[in-house]
Amino acid sequence: MKKVALAAVLAAAASTAYAGGYSEPVVEPEVIVEDTTSSAGGILVPLMALIMFAAAASSS
Repeated sequence: MKKVALAAVLAAAASTAYAGGYSEPVVEPEVIVEDTTSSAGGILVPLMALIMFAAAASSS
């Protein structure tokens, strides 16, 4: 009787182990975020404006 009970337990454990089947693991793509800052640090536009104003003032 013990062998029958042990066989039933092992059969139940084996059937639940394979119940889901095999599915390939899902690998999410890696997202790389790059900052696109210039080396001027935002001073290029005010510097160009200052040069243009100085040129306009000196030509008048």
